[in-house]
This record gives sequence, structure tokens and C-alpha cells, in this order.
Amino acid sequence: MNVVPEQLTAKDFATDQEVRWCPGCGDYAILKALQRTMPEIGATPEKTVFVSGIGCAARFPYYMETYGFHTIHGRAPAFATGIKLSNPDLDIWVVGGDGDMLSIGGNHLLHALRRNVDLQILIFNNEIYGLTKGQYSPTSRIGTRSPSTPQGSVEAPVSAALFALGSGARFVARSVDTDQKHLPVMFKRAHAHRGASLLEIFQNCIVYNDGVFDGFKDPSVAADRQVRVEHGQPMIFGKEKNRGLRLRPGAFEFEAVTIGENGVTAEDIAIHDETNRVMATLLASMDPDTLPVALGVLYCNPAPTYETGVLSQAADVRAKSPNANLNKLLRSGYTWTV
Repeated sequence: MNVVPEQLTAKDFATDQEVRWCPGCGDYAILKALQRTMPEIGATPEKTVFVSGIGCAARFPYYMETYGFHTIHGRAPAFATGIKLSNPDLDIWVVGGDGDMLSIGGNHLLHALRRNVDLQILIFNNEIYGLTKGQYSPTSRIGTRSPSTPQGSVEAPVSAALFALGSGARFVARSVDTDQKHLPVMFKRAHAHRGASLLEIFQNCIVYNDGVFDGFKDPSVAADRQVRVEHGQPMIFGKEKNRGLRLRPGAFEFEAVTIGENGVTAEDIAIHDETNRVMATLLASMDPDTLPVALGVLYCNPAPTYETGVLSQAADVRAKSPNANLNKLLRSGYTWTV
């Protein structure tokens, strides 16, 4: 490992490994944004670990000048949990794609979130299996044509944000790969949160699902098709900043309104409360065909972390039985002889 200089830069978190993603892949932008963010959050290579499963995104640890584990399919959250319990002072990032994290690894992700293990979990969502040549994934939309669904997928897709909220996650956020201003802010928020932080990044797969997010990512439509939520701020969007979200009268859902039309005033626009799980669920549930896509911190409501509880419990047990001898206990009664 390189000698750590006093003032780290993005280069200090970049390895000498050749980055092997397809030219134009959104993963490049995410990698650069995170390498640039690491010095700003005070990270150091010797205290940082990246853990991944299998997939294009899972190559991430090779490119970060930190400790890293490229583990097995879907098991990155489980590996990361073990690392955190063994070394609670380490700063641990989990990186995976939508297939790795929400299909094969859905079970492990659920438990890492509900346990509230202090991890930064990044899901690179491109709605496709890129590494294995473009099969549909759990987040693929109905009608997605792929080598494994040549007539179009008929399955309802998983929403990463709704999955996380339903699993009991205490921090859920969204961003996009190419937004080099917004993405580092989300990295910093996720890192600052103590507990499991899930950040869904809408990432373009230029080969197998190119442009799937253009409906809200393309600069020509982004202002009208995205709403950037900030705690305590009205949820306003649009090129003219005259559109917003309000709770539909008589219903428990958001609707998009225009300030100045049909009696709508600025006071009618809903204020984002990131501590409100119900509001986060409504934001994550918005139909992108009729409502803007909510980006930013949808939910942040800290709670005690898993490792704090486990380690505290172990310390209490040791205090109550300072002379306990596990080896003696194992040899004290009936044992199996192989």
C-alpha cells in the first residue's frame, strides 16, 4: 500500500489497475466521484474497506486504493457485516449492481438494512445484467426485451428505495451517475449517517440498456422530470421553478401542481421531512410516467447500530463472567468424536 501523505487527494484512492468497464459506462463517473469524495470526508486508505459481490459494479474494489474484498454473488452485505463486527472502527462501503443486490443478494441486503449495520451500501441500478450480456434484472421494467426475455419481461420490477424502506433501512437516498455535483453530496450524507445507508445510483449501461433513464436524466428534460428533495425545503421543480408536489386533496399521494394555476400557491407545496418514513415511501412510489423522479435523501432517521448492540452485549456478558473459559466449557461435557 502506498505511503499516506498528509493531505490526501483523489489520486491517493486510485490504484494502478487498468479500469475495465465498457467505454462510456456510468461506472467511470461513479468511481471518479467517489475517489474525489474520499479525501473530503476524511477517509484514509488504511481505515477504508470496499466489499463487492459479482457483476460489473463489483470490480470497484480493484480500483480503490483501500482494502477490498471481491466476494461471491449477492453476499457482499454478509461479508461486510462480519468485517464490521470484527473491526468496528473501519469505514466499510458495499458496492453492487441491481442484480447482485436485489436478486441473488436480496436476502442478505434485507438483513443488513434491518439490522442497521454501519455500512455505506451503493446500488448501481442499470436495470439489466450487464456482465452476463444483458439479461433482464429484478429492476427491469415490464416489457424489457433481453436475451432471457425475448418477448419482453412480464414481471413487476423491484424498487430499490421501496425495498430498503420496507426492510427497515434508516437512510435511503438516490442520485444519478453523471451528476458530479449531486453524487458527492449523497456520498457524504451516506457516510455521515451512522447505520446502514442505502444509496441507489441510476447508472447507464451503454451496451445493454443505453438510455433507459433518459426520460428523467437527459438534460433537456431533467428540470421537469426530477425533483431534488432537501430536508425542510419545499419540493419544487421545473425549469421555471414554478412546479411542485402537494398531497392530493382527499387522497394519500402526491400530485404535481403549478404554482399560480387553479388557485395553487407556494404555501400549498409540501415540505420535505426526511425523518418521515411515510413521506419517503410516497416519494419512492411516485410513477415516473406522471410524476418527477425524487432524488436526494428520501429518508434519514438514525437509530442504534447493530454492531453497537452486539459488542455492548458481549462486553456485558464478559463483565458478568470474567473467569469464563470457553475451552473448558467445550471439554466439560458430552462431545462428538470424529
